[in-house]
Amino acid sequence: MDEAVDEGAPRVLDQVRAALRVRHLSRSTEEAYVSWIKRYIQFHDFRHPKEMGAPEIEAFLSYLAVKRKVSASTQNQALSALLFLYRDVLSMGERPDLDSIVHAKRLQRLPTVLTPREVTLVLNEMRGTSAMVARLLYGAGLRLQEGLSLRVKDIDFTNCQLMVRSGKGGKDRRALLPERMAPILFRHLNLVQKRHEADLRRGAGWVELPDALDRKLPNAGRAWMWQWVFPATRTYLHPETGERRRHHLHETVVQREVTQASRAAGLHKRVTCHTFRHSFATHLLEAGQDVRTLQELLGHTNLNTTMIYTHVLKRGPGGVQSPLDRLSDPDPPKQTPPKAPTQKPKPPRKVDPPWLLRHNHYADEPDSESDD
Repeated sequence: MDEAVDEGAPRVLDQVRAALRVRHLSRSTEEAYVSWIKRYIQFHDFRHPKEMGAPEIEAFLSYLAVKRKVSASTQNQALSALLFLYRDVLSMGERPDLDSIVHAKRLQRLPTVLTPREVTLVLNEMRGTSAMVARLLYGAGLRLQEGLSLRVKDIDFTNCQLMVRSGKGGKDRRALLPERMAPILFRHLNLVQKRHEADLRRGAGWVELPDALDRKLPNAGRAWMWQWVFPATRTYLHPETGERRRHHLHETVVQREVTQASRAAGLHKRVTCHTFRHSFATHLLEAGQDVRTLQELLGHTNLNTTMIYTHVLKRGPGGVQSPLDRLSDPDPPKQTPPKAPTQKPKPPRKVDPPWLLRHNHYADEPDSESDD
């Protein structure tokens, strides 16, 4: 179906990609927006978007909410993609019917947080590169894509810092480098460097560079400082430049390892890579770290986003201690033994009179004809 969409409306999708790249939006945003626009066109039997408007958008959103049962955030993402299509690509933003479409109300959800012991159990079940990535996610409070996008130049072993480039919202920030991870990463980078040197001898060793840096510095794509800290195991041929490149480790590899490790650890929680970031923030607050510093480490623009972690502290909602916990050794609640069920006396068994047995077909007496 995707091929039919590409053949039926190739210029629309090309315009969407171009408009997204002009605004320097992330690649994940581009993939999500293009995917929602394709599904929108497919839902309405491949009609051109210019022939449709607010009624068709609302019908598609209703289908997602009622039939597909998507969350409010997913529904709002689909709406944002369609509004971007009409307002910024097709230049139809002056239509008043688009302003009448309302966003779905997002429910307040508390994040899943692991205890320090649970974090230890999960990390101990992981091996290899995924284990190093998971330890950085928890030890530095990184998002998964931020951890996988680290380059060699972004690690400061002297000051135990990480430089997160183009995080959420395109912002840069400094993050912690756990001291116990420094020697592990140092040995890991020695192995990565040897593989990079082998790639160079084979004519490969290129990586993707941000923005137009490949035109400013033509050979920077092969320099050691620009290599990924967690490179993929395979290389690929870039179709436009003909360069043999190596991408960073794919996020699904780490996601799968974290899921398997949480199951092997026997946890009864839904553990994802982002759970390590939630646990990082909560554990720092429990240790007495101030919220403003935590906001900077997490890269939150709004302090209210960071304040949500105060609701998941180990002492109850908002960090408030229950008055029951301040009592001096209260006796445990006494349990009343269950009462034995009262049985009603059985009624006396009725005995059929002899006259009824003599005339009953189902009496135990043999038939007279059977004596023959």
